[in-house]
Amino acid sequence: MSTYTYDFDTATDRRPTWSSKWDVKEGELPLSMADMEFKAAPEIREALAARLANGIFGYTDVPDVWYEAYLGWWKERHGLTIEKDSLIFCTGVIPAISSAVRKLTTPAENVLIQTPVYNIFYNSILNNGRRVLENRLIYEDGEYRIDWDDLENKLADPQTSLMILCNPHNPIGKIWDRDTLARIGEMAEQYGVTVLSDEIHCDITDPGKGYVPFASASGKCADISVTCIAPTKCFNLAGMQTAAVMVPNPFLRHKMWRALNTDEVAEPNAFAVDAAVAAFTKGGAWLDEMRQYTYENKALLREAAEDIPGLRVIDSEATYLLWLDVSGITEDGDALCRFLREKTGLVLSRGGQYGPGGESFLRFNTACPRSMMEDGIARLRRGIEAFRG
Repeated sequence: MSTYTYDFDTATDRRPTWSSKWDVKEGELPLSMADMEFKAAPEIREALAARLANGIFGYTDVPDVWYEAYLGWWKERHGLTIEKDSLIFCTGVIPAISSAVRKLTTPAENVLIQTPVYNIFYNSILNNGRRVLENRLIYEDGEYRIDWDDLENKLADPQTSLMILCNPHNPIGKIWDRDTLARIGEMAEQYGVTVLSDEIHCDITDPGKGYVPFASASGKCADISVTCIAPTKCFNLAGMQTAAVMVPNPFLRHKMWRALNTDEVAEPNAFAVDAAVAAFTKGGAWLDEMRQYTYENKALLREAAEDIPGLRVIDSEATYLLWLDVSGITEDGDALCRFLREKTGLVLSRGGQYGPGGESFLRFNTACPRSMMEDGIARLRRGIEAFRG
C-alpha cells in the first residue's frame, strides 16, 4: 500500500450532518450513493473557512477567477483549451441536464441514453414529459461495447433530438476513447441530434489513466455538444451546488444560458465559487492521492472476489464505483441487494435501477477508509454465502 500525505484512513461520523447517504439504520454500512467518506481537501476547507469568517452571505456574482480556475484545470489536466465565453455557471449537473431536456427537446420527443447508466438520467427525461430511448450496451466476457447499429437506428429516428452521454460511464467505469467519441459525434451530427456529455466523473480515473473530453474528440463533437463539468464528484463537494456547462457553439450556448437562467439555476450560493476555485487551483495533490487510495480499495475487492464463487468485478478505469456481476449467483441482483442489507447491513446500489442490462449487477462505492472497505468486503462475502444457503 502507498504512503499518503493526506488522511484517507480516518472515518468521520456523518449522521449529525443529515447526510442522505447515512440515513440508514444503526449498524448498517452504506457503500451505495456516490459520495465519498473522505473529508474535502484541507486547502478547500481553508478557503471555505475564510469565506465563512467574512460573516456576510449575500448574493454572489461569478468572478473571473472562477473561469480561470476551470480553464487552467482543463488545459493542464486534460489538454483542452476552453474559451471563457463558452462556460456558464450552474448549481449542479443534474439541474443542467434537466434544463437541457426542457430547452433542447419538446414533449414526447426521444432522449437517447446508453444503458445500464446513471439512474437519475431517467428522472430528468421522464419527469419532463420526454421519452427514454435506450441504446443498450453490449456485455460480453466482462467487457462493454457500443451496439453501433442500434445506436445509429435510434439516432436516425426523427423523434430523437438529444443524446445524454456518460463520459466516463457510470456505473461500468469505462473511459470512452477518442475514436469512439468521434464516431458518436459523427452520427449525432448526421442526424441532427445534440449530445449532452455528463463528465462529472472525469477526474476520477485510475492512476496513469486519462479521459477524453467529448468536445475535444472532433470539431463536430464540439459544435453539437453541451458538456457538464464540476468539482463536486472528484472533490466530494456535492452539497456545495457548484458546476458548469461548457458549450462551444454560440447558438447552442445561448439556448443553454437561457434555459439555466429561466430555471433559476445559474446563480452561485455564497460558497460555490470559493469551493470550485480552491479545488481547481489547490486541490490537485489531494485528488491524485485520493485516486491512488481508491484504486487500492478497488484492488482489494477484485482480489477478494477471486475467492467468492459466482462474483465478477467488471474492469474499471474510472470512478470510485465498482460494477459487480452477480449473474453467477443469481439473475435477480435486486433481490441479492435487499438480502445483503437485511442479513449483513451492507447497503449497495441495486443494478436494476440503472436500466436494461443492470438486472444481475450491484454497484459498490469504494471511496471510503480502508477499515470501512474491509468491513464492506467481509459483509459482502458473508452475505453471499448466506444467500447461497
